Amino acid sequence: MNILITGGTGFIGTPLTQRLLANNHNVTVWCRNPSRVVPGATAVTSLEDVADAPIDAVINLAGAGIADQRWSPSRKALIRDSRIGLTDTLGAWLAARETPPSVFISGSAIGFYGLQPGDDPITESESGDSSFSSTLCQDWEAAATRACPESTRLCLLRTGIVLGDGGALAKMRTPFSLGLGGPVGSGQQWMPWIHIDDMIALIVHLLDDERATGPVNATAPTPVTSAEFAAALGRALKRPAVLPMPALAVKALFGQMGEELLLSGRRVLPATATALGFPFQFTTLEPALADLCSR
Repeated sequence: MNILITGGTGFIGTPLTQRLLANNHNVTVWCRNPSRVVPGATAVTSLEDVADAPIDAVINLAGAGIADQRWSPSRKALIRDSRIGLTDTLGAWLAARETPPSVFISGSAIGFYGLQPGDDPITESESGDSSFSSTLCQDWEAAATRACPESTRLCLLRTGIVLGDGGALAKMRTPFSLGLGGPVGSGQQWMPWIHIDDMIALIVHLLDDERATGPVNATAPTPVTSAEFAAALGRALKRPAVLPMPALAVKALFGQMGEELLLSGRRVLPATATALGFPFQFTTLEPALADLCSR
């Protein structure tokens, strides 16, 4: 397949590009910094530079890091434009192409489901709310729907906390390694997670499985609470994990970002992936953390 990726130099995009190349696909990465593109892939800084040959699949993962900085008004605008604005640009380019792709996989996140507390299982049929993270995902998915040609199969990838060499786990690893880790807030909020290997494998599965369409929760079958996650990471690193970060401290340090991303979380399950028969390699947290912490 000829595959175009946005966000192909990021935490997920880099190993995804490596996997696609290993599977003998032709990969083009639309990016700002060609030097960061995996060798073997074609880097373009403008969509006008994409070859005239038909693009069989588009994987749209680009977006400024949602948890990288406190959410000021300017940061929120950047987060939105790097997702929604870029997806609209991609849609205009796709509309001008003579041959539409067969599949369009576009990023989203479990933030779609909002902040409602509780332990009820959440599947792809659940709606969102008016929080920033939820409306961001709703608008991003709407942009992807606009961008997707009528004859193209669309998958909306609602990603949980991806555990790998980087991302959220890298930020947590240092304090936990020093024995300074622990649950956040009450510790009862849910943390739906997925191992990076399963994340990449799921995207590849969605490329190939023509039954896959609409929202897909990219989360492992067994989400855990913040307290459970902290205890498991402590065990994986052989360090105590008993120092909680109080909710007041989270709000003071991170503001709205902390309230929505750290103090809230819903019990999201991968109903669609399970129905498609996707074979998760890591279904429970302990083996996933053991694998990653041993690398």
